[in-house]
Amino acid sequence: MKIAIRVALILGLGVIILLIAREGAQAILSLLSRAGWVLFLLVPLHALPLLLDVLGWRALIAGRSRLTALFFIACIREAVNRLLPLGSVGGELVGIRLLAQQGFDGTMAAASVIVELAVTLATQYLFVVLGVVCLLRLTDAMRLSGGLLLGLCASLLLLALFIALLRNGAIFGRIERVAQRLLGLNTQASSVLFQGSRLDAAIRELFAAHGRLARTLLWQFAGLVVGCAETWLALRWLGHPVGFAAALALESLTQAARHLFFLVPAGLGVQEAGLIGVGHVLGIGTDVAIALSLAKRMREILFGLPALVAWQWIEGRRGLRS
Repeated sequence: MKIAIRVALILGLGVIILLIAREGAQAILSLLSRAGWVLFLLVPLHALPLLLDVLGWRALIAGRSRLTALFFIACIREAVNRLLPLGSVGGELVGIRLLAQQGFDGTMAAASVIVELAVTLATQYLFVVLGVVCLLRLTDAMRLSGGLLLGLCASLLLLALFIALLRNGAIFGRIERVAQRLLGLNTQASSVLFQGSRLDAAIRELFAAHGRLARTLLWQFAGLVVGCAETWLALRWLGHPVGFAAALALESLTQAARHLFFLVPAGLGVQEAGLIGVGHVLGIGTDVAIALSLAKRMREILFGLPALVAWQWIEGRRGLRS
């Protein structure tokens, strides 16, 4: 896994360098300088879609939970996934640890993050469907409709299989039993270490709470739609305004590409290729697409770095106390 992530990191950086060299760094910098300081407004604006996503997570968590604490944890989760070479999954593990440190039962904390991840995948699927509809309505890309529909059908089958396994497959209980055999642990000791059966039960309990699942999905979907304002505003500030439907198509399909190639750290090269591909269909030049991607990455770094520093400070203080 580490080797695969490192190879993906090198390839992603190579793709970005190649694209910038091909289009000309001067042309891309000219677009960014035209927008100027106003692009920094993307940093505080990102708090709104993230807050909506946190409200969805909060709907799943049993017991009282402070919104500020969950928002802080969500900032760290996102920063770890976006900025560290952990295959876009390390943030969930960090989130479980931080939530447990807030006094929540560790099993319930893990179940909330796992079920939220499943709901996120379902929400992303609906978001991509909406983006495809917008793309087909705005362009003459009907020739792409067959491939897009095939990809959506295949994704739906995989998503349904994943949710069915989580809901009925007792995945973590099976892992616990395998650990018992491989490590020679007795039932009591292995339960202390893995608690797989408890985790499966907690996940099933959350999946049975249909009202909470629906609220989570609605909050997350609202966050995704509101998050399209970043693309819409950035393109306007770069001097190439588009309609909100076009911004939604760009955002949804680019996010789909990043989720598909989740092993690539920070989606390096993947985001740029997605914006260029979808942007070409929408009539957006390659230089504008690259400038948009760099503006997004600037926002990710400026929003995420303080969260990473705060996380390390928390862990450092905890380590000193220990």
